[in-house]
Amino acid sequence: MSLVVRQAHSNDMSGILHVMEAARKIMRDAGNMHQWADGYPSEEVIASDMESGGGFVVEDNGQLVGYFAYLPSPEPTYNRIYAGNWLDDTLSYHVVHRIASYPNVHGVFSTIMDFCFANGTNLRIDTHRDNQIMQHNLLKYGFTYCGLIYLLSGDERLAYQKINTEIS
Repeated sequence: MSLVVRQAHSNDMSGILHVMEAARKIMRDAGNMHQWADGYPSEEVIASDMESGGGFVVEDNGQLVGYFAYLPSPEPTYNRIYAGNWLDDTLSYHVVHRIASYPNVHGVFSTIMDFCFANGTNLRIDTHRDNQIMQHNLLKYGFTYCGLIYLLSGDERLAYQKINTEIS
């Protein structure tokens, strides 16, 4: 297995949508029935990620096996955090959204995080309370739970941050 991250292109859309559907099924099978409902993330959301230069795919030997968005701050829904605090609220940061992969491909999360930290030292991410898989991965990778944020829709999300202070 040789996982590689590259910029997503419009001709990847069909493959990305298939990965999103597989990730949605993983969530449902794990009891996370509410996250990514009603067609989210849509083709329009993914196209917007790509247009901003923040859409990325993960490939295994040339096969598309994952997707994520890696976007610079500010993230409007992160302006206010409840029942906690960000680790640092002065540094610029990147956000990671829409992490998705096929269930039979292992190492995608750490490959994504390694890529993100190679391109920035301060990451913020959020997830649904029912997404136990993502919460486990975040804590395993060294993220700190910081509190609650609310999406523009009003939906609650658990917020995490990691600041990588290691100098390579």
